[in-house]
Amino acid sequence: MSTRSLLSRREFVQLALAATTASALGATKTTSASRPNIVFILADDLGINDVSVYGQKKFHTPHIDALASRGVRFTDAHAGAPVCAPSRSTLMTGLHTGHTRVRGNFALAGGHVGNKGSEKVRRANLLPDDKIVADYLKQAGYHTGLMGKWHLDGYDPGATPTDHGFDEFRGWLVQNGKSQGYWPTEYYHEKELIQIHENDDHRQGRYQTELCIEDSCDFIRRNANADKPFFLYMAYSNPHSPYLSPTLGSAAGEPWDRDEKTYASMVEFLDQGVGSVLRTLKENNLEQNTIVFFASDNGPRSEATEQQTKVVNFFDSNGIYRGYKRDLYEGGIREPFIVSWPGKIAAGTTNGEPIYFPDFLPTALSLAHAPIPAGVDGADLTSTLLHGTRLKERFLYWEAYEPKFFQAIRWGKWKAVRFGLDAPLELYDLQTDIKEEHNVASANPSVVAHIEEYLRTARAESPEYPLS
Repeated sequence: MSTRSLLSRREFVQLALAATTASALGATKTTSASRPNIVFILADDLGINDVSVYGQKKFHTPHIDALASRGVRFTDAHAGAPVCAPSRSTLMTGLHTGHTRVRGNFALAGGHVGNKGSEKVRRANLLPDDKIVADYLKQAGYHTGLMGKWHLDGYDPGATPTDHGFDEFRGWLVQNGKSQGYWPTEYYHEKELIQIHENDDHRQGRYQTELCIEDSCDFIRRNANADKPFFLYMAYSNPHSPYLSPTLGSAAGEPWDRDEKTYASMVEFLDQGVGSVLRTLKENNLEQNTIVFFASDNGPRSEATEQQTKVVNFFDSNGIYRGYKRDLYEGGIREPFIVSWPGKIAAGTTNGEPIYFPDFLPTALSLAHAPIPAGVDGADLTSTLLHGTRLKERFLYWEAYEPKFFQAIRWGKWKAVRFGLDAPLELYDLQTDIKEEHNVASANPSVVAHIEEYLRTARAESPEYPLS
Protein backbone atom coordinates (compact mmCIF):
# COMPACT_ATOMS: atom_id res chain seq x y z
CA MET A 1 0.00 0.00 0.00
CA SER A 2 1.45 3.40 -0.92
CA THR A 3 2.15 5.94 1.76
CA ARG A 4 -0.12 8.41 -0.11
CA SER A 5 -3.13 6.20 0.66
CA LEU A 6 -2.50 6.24 4.39
CA LEU A 7 -4.05 8.93 6.63
CA SER A 8 -1.95 10.66 9.22
CA ARG A 9 -3.28 10.61 12.75
CA ARG A 10 -4.05 14.33 12.52
CA GLU A 11 -5.95 13.86 9.25
CA PHE A 12 -7.89 10.94 10.72
CA VAL A 13 -8.88 12.96 13.79
CA GLN A 14 -9.89 15.93 11.63
CA LEU A 15 -12.08 13.77 9.38
CA ALA A 16 -13.63 12.03 12.36
CA LEU A 17 -14.46 15.35 14.01
CA ALA A 18 -15.87 16.68 10.76
CA ALA A 19 -18.09 13.62 10.34
CA THR A 20 -19.29 13.88 13.95
CA THR A 21 -20.02 17.59 13.55
CA ALA A 22 -21.87 17.05 10.27
CA SER A 23 -23.93 14.29 11.86
CA ALA A 24 -24.83 16.54 14.78
CA LEU A 25 -25.75 19.41 12.50
CA GLY A 26 -27.84 17.10 10.36
CA ALA A 27 -29.72 15.91 13.44
CA THR A 28 -30.30 19.53 14.47
CA LYS A 29 -31.80 20.34 11.08
CA THR A 30 -33.88 17.23 10.58
CA THR A 31 -35.16 15.94 13.91
CA SER A 32 -38.32 17.48 15.33
CA ALA A 33 -36.97 17.08 18.86
CA SER A 34 -34.44 19.85 18.24
CA ARG A 35 -37.05 22.33 16.98
CA PRO A 36 -40.26 22.98 18.88
CA ASN A 37 -43.76 22.65 17.60
CA ILE A 38 -45.20 26.17 17.42
CA VAL A 39 -48.80 26.97 18.40
CA PHE A 40 -50.19 30.48 18.11
CA ILE A 41 -53.67 31.02 19.61
CA LEU A 42 -55.31 34.28 18.57
CA ALA A 43 -58.48 35.71 20.09
CA ASP A 44 -60.64 38.20 18.19
CA ASP A 45 -61.47 41.60 19.78
CA LEU A 46 -60.52 40.39 23.26
CA GLY A 47 -59.53 43.27 25.53
CA ILE A 48 -56.42 43.03 27.66
CA ASN A 49 -58.54 43.18 30.81
CA ASP A 50 -60.80 40.35 29.59
CA VAL A 51 -58.17 37.91 30.88
CA SER A 52 -58.23 37.40 34.63
CA VAL A 53 -54.44 37.16 34.95
CA TYR A 54 -54.37 40.69 33.51
CA GLY A 55 -57.06 41.98 35.85
CA GLN A 56 -60.57 40.73 34.96
CA LYS A 57 -62.61 40.27 38.16
CA LYS A 58 -66.17 39.51 37.02
CA PHE A 59 -65.39 36.27 35.18
CA HIS A 60 -62.36 33.99 35.08
CA THR A 61 -60.07 32.56 32.41
CA PRO A 62 -58.41 29.70 34.32
CA HIS A 63 -56.79 28.00 31.31
CA ILE A 64 -55.23 31.18 29.93
CA ASP A 65 -54.10 31.95 33.47
CA ALA A 66 -52.56 28.46 33.67
CA LEU A 67 -50.70 29.13 30.43
CA ALA A 68 -49.27 32.30 32.01
CA SER A 69 -48.27 30.40 35.16
CA ARG A 70 -46.21 28.03 32.96
CA GLY A 71 -44.46 30.78 31.03
CA VAL A 72 -44.06 34.52 30.57
CA ARG A 73 -46.75 37.19 30.54
CA PHE A 74 -45.86 40.34 28.61
CA THR A 75 -47.22 43.58 30.07
CA ASP A 76 -46.30 45.94 27.20
CA ALA A 77 -47.34 43.88 24.17
CA HIS A 78 -49.26 45.22 21.20
CA ALA A 79 -51.26 43.97 18.26
CA GLY A 80 -50.15 44.93 14.77
CA ALA A 81 -53.15 47.17 14.11
CA PRO A 82 -56.36 48.34 15.80
CA VAL A 83 -58.57 46.21 13.49
CA CYS A 84 -58.62 42.56 12.43
CA ALA A 85 -57.22 42.10 8.92
CA PRO A 86 -54.13 44.34 9.09
CA SER A 87 -53.26 43.04 12.54
CA ARG A 88 -53.26 39.48 11.18
CA SER A 89 -51.28 40.65 8.15
CA THR A 90 -48.50 41.97 10.40
CA LEU A 91 -48.54 38.76 12.43
CA MET A 92 -48.16 36.61 9.34
CA THR A 93 -45.68 38.76 7.35
CA GLY A 94 -43.44 40.23 10.05
CA LEU A 95 -44.03 43.66 8.47
CA HIS A 96 -45.70 46.56 10.24
CA THR A 97 -48.69 48.37 8.73
CA GLY A 98 -46.46 50.78 6.84
CA HIS A 99 -45.07 47.86 4.83
CA THR A 100 -47.44 44.89 4.99
CA ARG A 101 -49.88 44.23 2.15
CA VAL A 102 -53.18 44.43 4.06
CA ARG A 103 -53.20 47.69 6.03
CA GLY A 104 -56.91 48.04 6.74
CA ASN A 105 -60.09 46.00 6.81
CA PHE A 106 -61.11 47.87 3.65
CA ALA A 107 -58.87 49.02 0.82
CA LEU A 108 -58.81 52.53 -0.65
CA ALA A 109 -57.94 51.21 -4.13
CA GLY A 110 -56.87 47.99 -5.84
CA GLY A 111 -57.87 44.70 -4.30
CA HIS A 112 -61.31 43.39 -5.19
CA VAL A 113 -64.87 44.55 -4.65
CA GLY A 114 -67.29 42.10 -3.04
CA ASN A 115 -70.29 41.76 -0.80
CA LYS A 116 -70.31 42.47 2.93
CA GLY A 117 -73.90 41.73 3.76
CA SER A 118 -75.92 44.07 1.54
CA GLU A 119 -72.97 46.43 1.02
CA LYS A 120 -70.36 46.49 -1.74
CA VAL A 121 -66.90 47.00 -0.26
CA ARG A 122 -63.32 46.90 -1.47
CA ARG A 123 -60.78 44.70 0.30
CA ALA A 124 -57.08 44.04 -0.16
CA ASN A 125 -55.66 40.53 -0.07
CA LEU A 126 -52.27 38.86 0.08
CA LEU A 127 -50.65 38.49 -3.35
CA PRO A 128 -48.61 35.48 -4.53
CA ASP A 129 -45.32 37.28 -3.83
CA ASP A 130 -46.30 38.06 -0.23
CA LYS A 131 -44.51 35.45 1.88
CA ILE A 132 -45.78 34.69 5.35
CA VAL A 133 -44.58 32.72 8.35
CA ALA A 134 -46.31 29.54 7.14
CA ASP A 135 -44.44 29.71 3.82
CA TYR A 136 -41.10 29.92 5.59
CA LEU A 137 -41.88 27.28 8.20
CA LYS A 138 -43.15 24.87 5.55
CA GLN A 139 -39.94 25.41 3.60
CA ALA A 140 -38.02 24.66 6.82
CA GLY A 141 -39.76 21.30 7.14
CA TYR A 142 -42.76 22.12 9.34
CA HIS A 143 -46.26 20.78 8.78
CA THR A 144 -48.54 23.83 8.91
CA GLY A 145 -52.19 24.26 9.78
CA LEU A 146 -54.68 27.10 10.25
CA MET A 147 -57.93 26.50 12.08
CA GLY A 148 -60.54 29.26 12.17
CA LYS A 149 -60.28 32.80 10.84
CA TRP A 150 -57.95 33.82 7.99
CA HIS A 151 -59.24 37.27 6.92
CA LEU A 152 -56.43 37.90 4.40
CA ASP A 153 -58.19 36.58 1.31
CA GLY A 154 -60.44 39.54 0.61
CA TYR A 155 -62.48 38.51 -2.42
CA ASP A 156 -59.67 36.67 -4.20
CA PRO A 157 -60.12 32.87 -4.45
CA GLY A 158 -56.36 32.60 -5.03
CA ALA A 159 -55.46 34.15 -1.67
CA THR A 160 -56.56 31.37 0.68
CA PRO A 161 -54.39 29.87 3.45
CA THR A 162 -53.31 26.93 1.28
CA ASP A 163 -52.04 29.46 -1.28
CA HIS A 164 -49.78 30.86 1.42
CA GLY A 165 -47.96 27.98 3.02
CA PHE A 166 -50.63 26.25 5.08
CA ASP A 167 -50.84 22.51 4.43
CA GLU A 168 -54.18 22.31 6.21
CA PHE A 169 -57.01 24.80 6.62
CA ARG A 170 -60.31 24.35 8.39
CA GLY A 171 -62.28 27.55 8.70
CA TRP A 172 -64.05 30.42 6.99
CA LEU A 173 -63.21 32.99 4.34
CA VAL A 174 -64.29 36.58 3.75
CA GLN A 175 -65.37 35.71 0.19
CA ASN A 176 -68.04 33.21 1.29
CA GLY A 177 -70.77 34.52 3.56
CA LYS A 178 -72.17 31.03 4.22
CA SER A 179 -68.88 30.01 5.83
CA GLN A 180 -68.98 32.94 8.26
CA GLY A 181 -70.77 33.53 11.53
CA TYR A 182 -71.06 31.50 14.68
CA TRP A 183 -73.39 28.95 13.05
CA PRO A 184 -72.04 28.59 9.50
CA THR A 185 -73.73 26.31 6.99
CA GLU A 186 -70.50 25.78 5.02
CA TYR A 187 -66.91 25.41 6.16
CA TYR A 188 -63.66 25.14 4.26
CA HIS A 189 -61.43 22.09 4.40
CA GLU A 190 -58.50 23.43 2.41
CA LYS A 191 -60.41 24.70 -0.68
CA GLU A 192 -63.27 22.23 -0.48
CA LEU A 193 -66.55 23.38 1.01
CA ILE A 194 -68.03 21.05 3.62
CA GLN A 195 -71.71 21.35 4.44
CA ILE A 196 -72.68 21.77 8.09
CA HIS A 197 -76.24 20.53 7.96
CA GLU A 198 -76.74 20.93 11.71
CA ASN A 199 -76.98 24.68 11.02
CA ASP A 200 -79.35 24.47 8.03
CA ASP A 201 -82.62 26.41 8.18
CA HIS A 202 -81.21 28.77 10.85
CA ARG A 203 -80.63 25.95 13.30
CA GLN A 204 -77.83 26.37 15.81
CA GLY A 205 -76.34 22.91 15.95
CA ARG A 206 -72.57 23.49 15.53
CA TYR A 207 -70.94 26.51 17.14
CA GLN A 208 -68.04 27.80 15.05
CA THR A 209 -65.83 28.17 18.13
CA GLU A 210 -66.29 24.49 18.96
CA LEU A 211 -65.33 23.61 15.38
CA CYS A 212 -62.15 25.66 15.75
CA ILE A 213 -61.28 23.88 19.00
CA GLU A 214 -62.07 20.39 17.67
CA ASP A 215 -60.08 20.95 14.47
CA SER A 216 -57.10 22.32 16.40
CA CYS A 217 -56.97 19.38 18.79
CA ASP A 218 -57.42 16.94 15.91
CA PHE A 219 -54.50 18.57 14.08
CA ILE A 220 -52.29 18.11 17.16
CA ARG A 221 -53.26 14.46 17.62
CA ARG A 222 -52.68 13.60 13.96
CA ASN A 223 -49.25 15.22 13.96
CA ALA A 224 -48.12 14.12 17.41
CA ASN A 225 -45.87 11.33 16.15
CA ALA A 226 -44.92 12.75 12.79
CA ASP A 227 -41.32 12.96 11.62
CA LYS A 228 -41.54 16.74 11.28
CA PRO A 229 -42.54 19.47 13.76
CA PHE A 230 -45.78 21.39 13.26
CA PHE A 231 -47.02 24.96 13.26
CA LEU A 232 -50.63 25.43 14.35
CA TYR A 233 -52.33 28.81 14.00
CA MET A 234 -55.58 28.64 15.98
CA ALA A 235 -57.55 31.77 15.10
CA TYR A 236 -60.76 32.24 17.04
CA SER A 237 -63.71 34.45 16.16
CA ASN A 238 -64.62 34.89 19.85
CA PRO A 239 -65.56 37.30 21.32
CA HIS A 240 -66.10 39.38 18.15
CA SER A 241 -69.65 40.64 17.68
CA PRO A 242 -72.44 39.66 17.36
CA TYR A 243 -72.67 38.44 20.94
CA LEU A 244 -73.83 34.86 20.43
CA SER A 245 -73.19 31.70 22.41
CA PRO A 246 -74.93 28.33 22.59
CA THR A 247 -75.01 28.49 26.41
CA LEU A 248 -74.44 31.11 29.06
CA GLY A 249 -72.07 28.81 30.92
CA SER A 250 -71.01 29.89 34.38
CA ALA A 251 -72.48 33.37 33.75
CA ALA A 252 -76.04 32.01 33.61
CA GLY A 253 -76.73 32.68 37.28
CA GLU A 254 -75.17 36.14 37.38
CA PRO A 255 -77.43 39.19 37.95
CA TRP A 256 -76.30 40.73 34.66
CA ASP A 257 -78.03 41.70 31.45
CA ARG A 258 -78.23 39.07 28.70
CA ASP A 259 -75.51 40.75 26.62
CA GLU A 260 -73.04 40.71 29.51
CA LYS A 261 -73.76 37.06 30.23
CA THR A 262 -73.31 36.16 26.56
CA TYR A 263 -70.01 38.05 26.28
CA ALA A 264 -68.65 36.33 29.39
CA SER A 265 -69.68 32.93 28.03
CA MET A 266 -67.97 33.67 24.69
CA VAL A 267 -64.73 34.36 26.53
CA GLU A 268 -65.33 31.22 28.60
CA PHE A 269 -65.64 29.14 25.41
CA LEU A 270 -62.39 30.66 24.18
CA ASP A 271 -60.66 29.89 27.46
CA GLN A 272 -61.93 26.32 27.50
CA GLY A 273 -60.48 25.88 24.02
CA VAL A 274 -57.08 26.96 25.31
CA GLY A 275 -57.49 24.30 27.99
CA SER A 276 -58.37 21.69 25.37
CA VAL A 277 -55.25 22.48 23.36
CA LEU A 278 -53.02 22.31 26.44
CA ARG A 279 -54.62 19.04 27.51
CA THR A 280 -54.20 17.55 24.02
CA LEU A 281 -50.52 18.52 24.00
CA LYS A 282 -50.07 16.86 27.39
CA GLU A 283 -51.94 13.68 26.42
CA ASN A 284 -49.68 13.31 23.40
CA ASN A 285 -46.44 13.98 25.32
CA LEU A 286 -45.82 17.21 23.43
CA GLU A 287 -45.68 19.71 26.30
CA GLN A 288 -41.90 19.83 26.58
CA ASN A 289 -41.36 20.37 22.87
CA THR A 290 -44.13 22.84 22.06
CA ILE A 291 -44.03 26.59 22.46
CA VAL A 292 -47.49 28.15 22.81
CA PHE A 293 -48.30 31.81 22.13
CA PHE A 294 -51.57 33.48 23.13
CA ALA A 295 -52.72 36.98 22.12
CA SER A 296 -55.64 39.03 20.80
CA ASP A 297 -55.75 40.82 17.45
CA ASN A 298 -56.81 44.26 18.74
CA GLY A 299 -58.74 45.96 21.51
CA PRO A 300 -62.32 45.32 22.59
CA ARG A 301 -65.66 46.48 21.15
CA SER A 302 -66.15 45.27 17.60
CA GLU A 303 -68.35 48.21 16.64
CA ALA A 304 -68.91 51.50 18.43
CA THR A 305 -72.53 50.71 19.25
CA GLU A 306 -74.29 51.58 22.47
CA GLN A 307 -74.81 47.86 23.18
CA GLN A 308 -71.18 46.89 22.76
CA THR A 309 -69.82 49.94 24.57
CA LYS A 310 -72.04 49.10 27.52
CA VAL A 311 -70.79 45.50 27.62
CA VAL A 312 -67.06 46.20 27.45
CA ASN A 313 -67.38 49.09 29.89
CA PHE A 314 -69.23 46.79 32.28
CA PHE A 315 -66.29 44.37 32.19
CA ASP A 316 -63.70 47.15 31.94
CA SER A 317 -62.31 45.22 28.99
CA ASN A 318 -59.67 47.79 28.06
CA GLY A 319 -58.59 48.21 31.67
CA ILE A 320 -56.84 51.47 32.50
CA TYR A 321 -56.04 52.18 28.84
CA ARG A 322 -57.54 54.86 26.63
CA GLY A 323 -59.55 53.79 23.60
CA TYR A 324 -61.09 50.73 22.00
CA LYS A 325 -60.79 48.80 18.76
CA ARG A 326 -60.08 51.22 15.85
CA ASP A 327 -58.06 53.49 18.16
CA LEU A 328 -54.27 53.72 18.13
CA TYR A 329 -54.29 54.71 21.76
CA GLU A 330 -53.25 51.89 24.06
CA GLY A 331 -56.80 50.56 24.57
CA GLY A 332 -56.99 49.74 20.86
CA ILE A 333 -53.67 47.93 20.50
CA ARG A 334 -52.24 46.87 23.89
CA GLU A 335 -53.03 43.18 24.23
CA PRO A 336 -52.60 40.12 26.40
CA PHE A 337 -49.54 38.26 25.17
CA ILE A 338 -48.44 35.03 26.85
CA VAL A 339 -45.77 32.55 25.80
CA SER A 340 -45.19 29.14 27.39
CA TRP A 341 -42.54 26.50 26.76
CA PRO A 342 -42.09 24.25 29.82
CA GLY A 343 -38.47 23.75 30.78
CA LYS A 344 -37.31 26.49 28.39
CA ILE A 345 -39.16 29.66 29.42
CA ALA A 346 -39.09 30.53 33.11
CA ALA A 347 -42.51 29.79 34.59
CA GLY A 348 -44.71 32.44 36.16
CA THR A 349 -42.64 35.39 34.96
CA THR A 350 -43.58 38.79 33.56
CA ASN A 351 -41.77 40.87 30.98
CA GLY A 352 -42.15 44.59 30.32
CA GLU A 353 -40.37 44.78 26.97
CA PRO A 354 -42.36 46.68 24.31
CA ILE A 355 -43.19 44.08 21.65
CA TYR A 356 -45.74 43.73 18.83
CA PHE A 357 -47.08 41.33 16.23
CA PRO A 358 -44.36 41.77 13.57
CA ASP A 359 -41.99 40.16 16.10
CA PHE A 360 -43.66 36.76 15.72
CA LEU A 361 -42.32 35.84 12.28
CA PRO A 362 -38.60 36.33 13.06
CA THR A 363 -39.09 34.64 16.42
CA ALA A 364 -40.82 31.60 14.90
CA LEU A 365 -38.15 31.26 12.22
CA SER A 366 -35.38 31.55 14.80
CA LEU A 367 -37.02 28.80 16.86
CA ALA A 368 -37.24 26.69 13.71
CA HIS A 369 -33.54 27.24 12.94
CA ALA A 370 -34.62 28.86 9.67
CA PRO A 371 -33.12 32.00 8.12
CA ILE A 372 -34.94 35.24 8.80
CA PRO A 373 -35.63 37.12 5.56
CA ALA A 374 -34.09 40.53 5.12
CA GLY A 375 -36.35 43.54 5.52
CA VAL A 376 -38.74 42.30 8.20
CA ASP A 377 -39.81 44.93 10.73
CA GLY A 378 -40.11 42.60 13.71
CA ALA A 379 -37.43 41.60 16.20
CA ASP A 380 -36.39 38.07 17.12
CA LEU A 381 -37.67 37.55 20.68
CA THR A 382 -36.03 34.16 21.22
CA SER A 383 -33.34 35.37 23.60
CA THR A 384 -35.87 37.54 25.42
CA LEU A 385 -38.16 34.54 25.89
CA LEU A 386 -35.48 32.08 26.94
CA HIS A 387 -33.09 34.31 28.86
CA GLY A 388 -34.90 37.57 29.57
CA THR A 389 -32.51 39.50 27.32
CA ARG A 390 -33.39 43.14 26.77
CA LEU A 391 -34.25 44.22 23.24
CA LYS A 392 -32.40 47.00 21.47
CA GLU A 393 -34.18 50.34 21.51
CA ARG A 394 -36.30 50.70 18.39
CA PHE A 395 -39.36 52.34 16.90
CA LEU A 396 -42.67 50.47 16.75
CA TYR A 397 -45.02 51.76 14.06
CA TRP A 398 -48.73 51.59 13.28
CA GLU A 399 -50.99 53.19 10.71
CA ALA A 400 -54.75 52.85 10.30
CA TYR A 401 -57.54 54.04 8.01
CA GLU A 402 -60.81 54.04 9.97
CA PRO A 403 -62.37 56.58 9.87
CA LYS A 404 -59.37 58.32 8.24
CA PHE A 405 -55.61 57.91 8.03
CA PHE A 406 -53.70 58.14 11.30
CA GLN A 407 -50.41 56.89 12.74
CA ALA A 408 -48.84 55.89 16.05
CA ILE A 409 -45.22 55.44 17.06
CA ARG A 410 -43.63 53.93 20.13
CA TRP A 411 -40.05 54.84 21.05
CA GLY A 412 -38.94 53.74 24.49
CA LYS A 413 -41.26 55.36 27.01
CA TRP A 414 -42.64 57.74 24.39
CA LYS A 415 -45.87 57.21 22.46
CA ALA A 416 -46.87 59.54 19.62
CA VAL A 417 -50.15 59.71 17.69
CA ARG A 418 -51.12 61.92 14.79
CA PHE A 419 -54.24 62.19 12.63
CA GLY A 420 -53.00 62.85 9.09
CA LEU A 421 -49.60 63.10 7.45
CA ASP A 422 -49.22 66.81 8.16
CA ALA A 423 -50.97 66.90 11.52
CA PRO A 424 -49.08 67.81 14.70
CA LEU A 425 -47.94 64.96 16.92
CA GLU A 426 -49.58 64.17 20.19
CA LEU A 427 -46.89 62.93 22.57
CA TYR A 428 -47.35 60.89 25.75
CA ASP A 429 -44.86 59.72 28.36
CA LEU A 430 -46.17 56.21 29.10
CA GLN A 431 -43.89 55.91 32.10
CA THR A 432 -45.84 58.59 33.95
CA ASP A 433 -49.04 58.77 31.89
CA ILE A 434 -50.11 55.27 30.88
CA LYS A 435 -53.66 56.56 30.30
CA GLU A 436 -52.44 58.97 27.60
CA GLU A 437 -54.20 61.92 29.18
CA HIS A 438 -51.49 64.60 28.94
CA ASN A 439 -50.06 65.66 25.58
CA VAL A 440 -46.49 66.77 26.34
CA ALA A 441 -45.36 67.48 22.75
CA SER A 442 -44.75 71.19 23.37
CA ALA A 443 -42.46 70.42 26.34
CA ASN A 444 -40.35 67.90 24.41
CA PRO A 445 -39.43 69.39 21.01
CA SER A 446 -36.32 67.22 20.56
CA VAL A 447 -38.32 64.02 21.06
CA VAL A 448 -40.97 65.24 18.62
CA ALA A 449 -38.30 66.13 16.06
CA HIS A 450 -36.69 62.69 16.33
CA ILE A 451 -40.02 60.90 15.88
CA GLU A 452 -40.96 63.13 12.94
CA GLU A 453 -37.63 62.32 11.30
CA TYR A 454 -38.41 58.61 11.62
CA LEU A 455 -41.93 59.12 10.24
CA ARG A 456 -40.58 60.51 6.98
CA THR A 457 -39.41 57.00 6.05
CA ALA A 458 -41.72 54.84 8.21
CA ARG A 459 -44.09 53.80 5.46
CA ALA A 460 -43.88 52.69 1.85
CA GLU A 461 -46.43 53.78 -0.71
CA SER A 462 -49.12 51.19 -1.32
CA PRO A 463 -51.32 50.61 -4.38
CA GLU A 464 -54.13 49.47 -2.06
CA TYR A 465 -53.74 52.37 0.39
CA PRO A 466 -52.63 55.45 -1.58
CA LEU A 467 -52.51 58.73 0.32
CA SER A 468 -52.31 61.06 -2.67
